[in-house]
Amino acid sequence: MDPAERAQAARARVPRIDPYGFERPEDFDYEAYEEFFSTYLVILTKRAIKWSKLLKGSGGVRKSLTVKRYVRKGIPLEHRARVWMAMSGAQAQMDQNPGYYRRLLEGEGSPSLEEAIRTDLNRTFPDNVRFRKTAEPCLQKTLYNVLLAYGLHNQGVGYCQGMNFIAGYLILITKNEEESFWLLDALVGRILPDYYSPAMLGLKTDQEVLAELVRMKLPAVAALMDDHGVLWTLLVSRWFICLFVDILPVETVLRIWDCLFNEGSKIIFRVALTLIKQHQEFILEANSVPDICDKFKQITKGDFVTECHTFMQKIFSEPGSLSMTTITRLRERCRAALLSQG
Repeated sequence: MDPAERAQAARARVPRIDPYGFERPEDFDYEAYEEFFSTYLVILTKRAIKWSKLLKGSGGVRKSLTVKRYVRKGIPLEHRARVWMAMSGAQAQMDQNPGYYRRLLEGEGSPSLEEAIRTDLNRTFPDNVRFRKTAEPCLQKTLYNVLLAYGLHNQGVGYCQGMNFIAGYLILITKNEEESFWLLDALVGRILPDYYSPAMLGLKTDQEVLAELVRMKLPAVAALMDDHGVLWTLLVSRWFICLFVDILPVETVLRIWDCLFNEGSKIIFRVALTLIKQHQEFILEANSVPDICDKFKQITKGDFVTECHTFMQKIFSEPGSLSMTTITRLRERCRAALLSQG
């Protein structure tokens, strides 16, 4: 069978729409994906057996070294919502506030908030068949409810672009409106420090923290940025705001989120540093600002990020030591510098 026939055969075997409802892009490499997925399926099956044993009979998922190890190796899709809810504290919040979500939706609305959310609904996952108006049920209504309830719940944040993508993924995984709301609350309210408030101070701080980490761990890349006067926000703001949604492949994003809900926001730095370190030589070939921007788009595509199991192993080895103490210290320093600039 020649290469063209092999590619055609793979295209016939791999569904055009993925398990989450996303249409595969025109340039999707069906053959490479089939090869990766055949080995990944074996890993998934083994993990599913181990998770079933871990969850059997236990009242819930408690943080432990065993759970941390299991999470880093991936949570099976059928257990993902339950484990995310437990590890993030969302389940505890939901249990302590029965009926609260419904009351938010039934209470007094906010026309400006409603309008801001409506504007973004059609822009959210146009490549996902479940979010189309023709879908039955159409997840746009669910997404609207979750974002509206959250904006009313956290009026200091309201609604910010990027939250639609995050809430959309939560809905696809939990298939439950109220659980999606409480997971969004865990992310925006606790796990991501001040990313979505109007001033976005936490987001700006963490972009500066990444710049400092690159300076410490990958000085040649930092020097390239400095030489061309490139602001990190130009390259990575969407990585942070969207938590890699619409940037990395779906399965890879979900594996990152498994760890994000358990270990917190430092996972974002591990992913970012791994992407940059793995492609350091490629990035250093850039000789202009547009070239640097283009290379940062390219490093989020290809086999390295598609092969999510290997990628997740790399994020815990490639960047080296990255303690929360270091992150906290850098955050304090970068935050103070940003505040002093006004």
